[in-house]
Order: sequence, then C-alpha cells, then structure tokens
Amino acid sequence: MLALLAGVGRTTLAMARHDDLPRPLAAVHPRFRVPHRAEAAVAAVVVVAVSVADLRELIGFSSAGVLLYYAVANVSAFTQGADHRLYPRWVQVVGAAACLILVLTLPVASVVAGVGVLAVGLAYRLVRRHGDAPAAGPTLDG
Repeated sequence: MLALLAGVGRTTLAMARHDDLPRPLAAVHPRFRVPHRAEAAVAAVVVVAVSVADLRELIGFSSAGVLLYYAVANVSAFTQGADHRLYPRWVQVVGAAACLILVLTLPVASVVAGVGVLAVGLAYRLVRRHGDAPAAGPTLDG
C-alpha cells in the first residue's frame, strides 16, 4: 500500500484539476513542486483507515481499487484508434476480464467497500457535473 501512496496523491491532483475532486487538492507546492495538499489528504485517509479497519481488509480494498483501475485502463486502450494501437484488441479484452476475475477472488467485504467508494465518487461527479450544466435557455413564462 505504501508504494501506491505517491501515485494516488498524483491521481488526486489530476482529478482535482479537472474538478472531479475539490479544487484545493490541486495545489502544487511552490518550492518542492509536489502536490502537498493531495498527499496530505491521502495520508490522512490512510491513517484513519489503518486506525479503524483490519489491515487484511484494507489490502483487499486496495487490491480491488488497483484491479478496477487496470480494468478501466484496458477498456480505455480498447477504444484507441488503429493509428495509436500497439497491441491487438483481444489483449485488452483478456486484460479487463482477468482484472474482473481477480476481483472475484478478493474478500467480499473488500469488494463491497470498493464498490461503495466508487459509487460515492460517481455520485459526487454527477452532482458536480449537473451543477456545471449550462442554463436551458428562456422559458415560455419568462
């Protein structure tokens, strides 16, 4: 899990830059050029999680997240055009399927927690995107 922290902090930075997470997490330290707020937020979440949850469940949760990330990467690579493709599409299909099969081998509580976090994230994104939608235009009564 420690090896994932730097990557999760940088992913948090990128998501905050695109307004998928709160914008203050997009700050980069002026001297050290690191995403200090994102790293601190990730560290705080990890400290709380390690304090209240079983370490085996956290490892399973982390594994579910990583496997989901790789499944999404395979699906994304599948959508690439022929001019950017390095491998045939069947490789991405096998990769995504393998990720999903491996998720099924994890403890149920870890997978449920991972799906829960994903659902909260998707709900947050939908609320943020809905709030940014342009006005529908003039109405008949005004």
